[in-house]
Amino acid sequence: MSGRRAEAARNDQRILEAARAVFVADPGAPVSAVAERAGVGIGGLYRRYRSKEELLLRLASDGLARYLAELEIALADEGDAWEAFAGFMRRCVDAGTSSITRRLAGRFTPTEAMAHDGRRAAELTERLLERTRGSGLRDDVGVADVSLLFEQLQGIDVGDGDRSRELRRRYLALLLDALRAPGADPLPGPAPGWAELVARY
Repeated sequence: MSGRRAEAARNDQRILEAARAVFVADPGAPVSAVAERAGVGIGGLYRRYRSKEELLLRLASDGLARYLAELEIALADEGDAWEAFAGFMRRCVDAGTSSITRRLAGRFTPTEAMAHDGRRAAELTERLLERTRGSGLRDDVGVADVSLLFEQLQGIDVGDGDRSRELRRRYLALLLDALRAPGADPLPGPAPGWAELVARY
């Protein structure tokens, strides 16, 4: 990259990191709060993202792309299926792939490309769950269950970033134990349907 292009890429990364922090904390925050946190002028931000909705779409698309990448890694893992699944869960929690979903659902209109990626994510997650059911995952856990569990874990925030990450890992460890078969009791009620999750947008 030329010096100018490299600086533009760094600015874009700063904007995206600032936007994630600002909007996860307060989805109603103005774009000016993102510019201030990123240390860029509001004009420079609007040259890259014409509206708050465009910025939200970029954040959500990036989170979905990371989730898909982690699914591909887990499915390509030819070792122990349960360990591949548990590793996938840990990486997604550490990456915060569901933090944007949890906070910003319904605040922007998904594109067709995002809808396509969402369907792809559901298909790959089902493939991962089906493989893991033969290696210790209880039978009554579905794709939408996993999605909502991620959102609940991302909701753990005690005001200190390092401590919050530590607690998310702690409660993920408890959840992984609960996801192992056989469960002590059947889960009450049916699993949420994919349509229930998509309807929030």
